[in-house]
Amino acid sequence: MAMGLGVLRLEPRAFWSMTPLEFAAAARAILPPSARATLPTRAGLADLMARFPDHQ
Repeated sequence: MAMGLGVLRLEPRAFWSMTPLEFAAAARAILPPSARATLPTRAGLADLMARFPDHQ
């Protein structure tokens, strides 16, 4: 959220309506090359979603 709302200065509605792919593309545009490799992959995101579901 800090990246989207603070760094990218997105309005909350725009931030919450972005897909992970759109958010990654926006973040990639401003991150230095050394930080770009640490962006989550689809597999990494799926793993996090499995480990920390939105519902119990």
